[in-house]
Amino acid sequence: MINNYFQKGNQNFKEKFFSLDFSLIFLILLLGIISIFAMYSTEQGKFDYYTKSHFYRFCTFFLLFIVVSFFKVRFWYKSAYFFYLLMLVLLIYVNFFGITASGSQRWINLIFINLQPSELMKISLIVFLARYYYKIPSVYVTSVKYIFAPVLAVFIPVLLVAKQPDLGTAVLILISGLSVIWLTGFRLKYFLYSFIFFICLAPVGISLLEPYQKVRILTFLNPERDPLGSGYQIIQSKIAVGSGGFFGKGFLKGSQSYLDYLPEKHTDFIFTLFSEEFGFLGSVFLLSIYAMIIYKIIKIGSIVRSNFAKLYCFGFATAFFVYVVVNLSMVLGLLPIVGAPLPIMSYGGSSMLAIMLGLGIVMSCKIHAEDKDVN
Repeated sequence: MINNYFQKGNQNFKEKFFSLDFSLIFLILLLGIISIFAMYSTEQGKFDYYTKSHFYRFCTFFLLFIVVSFFKVRFWYKSAYFFYLLMLVLLIYVNFFGITASGSQRWINLIFINLQPSELMKISLIVFLARYYYKIPSVYVTSVKYIFAPVLAVFIPVLLVAKQPDLGTAVLILISGLSVIWLTGFRLKYFLYSFIFFICLAPVGISLLEPYQKVRILTFLNPERDPLGSGYQIIQSKIAVGSGGFFGKGFLKGSQSYLDYLPEKHTDFIFTLFSEEFGFLGSVFLLSIYAMIIYKIIKIGSIVRSNFAKLYCFGFATAFFVYVVVNLSMVLGLLPIVGAPLPIMSYGGSSMLAIMLGLGIVMSCKIHAEDKDVN
């Protein structure tokens, strides 16, 4: 039965293959190659554990991205609710039986990978909301009848992830959901009212944060208050970025990274390492790749005929943009450190799996751009 979702009328494999967006594939491959060299640099020029693992994961998930691309858009439409509910069940499971590391209970041991369901929830929520709003006219999206379900769909996983605790991922899930709701034509004034409401509740929310999360907020406001403790990461990150200058220190020559002044350089602070070695020019080049990927996703969203595919592509493009901005803002001291990975560049199997799956769905929208009815 699943073979039906690979077919598109009389379109054969050759026609579908040449419907791929090869420029997007090239950009993803280029970003993946850069990420492997960056990971190699984090291990001081050794093809060791993190580099090997990142290399194998990228190769595996890139193949997954290609396979997922050939599924019809109808498959994602039909499985949207199931995909979301599956991730919701896994989030509940994690809160009871998940693996705990660094004080957070976020992972499920699948032997070959420690799966973090919250990363996949970012994608499943976009797919869920794209299906939910598929046939709802924009004039009705703000009516009470159509507000209740998406609000629950967004806030239940946000609360579950925040409880792990993983405030950074919870915020990213929230933004992923709100971006799709906003794209449906939801009136701006309701977002403004909600924003004011949450600002009023901020003191209550802060009182419920874990002690280390409160420290992160204070550190964001004044990193120098504890330069050898909670402020150490961000201070060293700024030093590393600044020391890269215009041209950078050169590949494998980053002193902050090599002398281990920079913590978590293979995960959340991978951009800092890259910026130190390749400077302002290298950073602009890397950001240009991200900008072109986002542009390609938006372009695909603009040519597809299905409203479901449009909502998904535009929603995913917005979320992808936010993922990049949040990570860069975090390592540059513009936002508190919340543990947000840089797409594809950062070490992490679940994060890469989610991004590649999301990009695969975008590519399936491109291949089947002429499919208007996904029912």
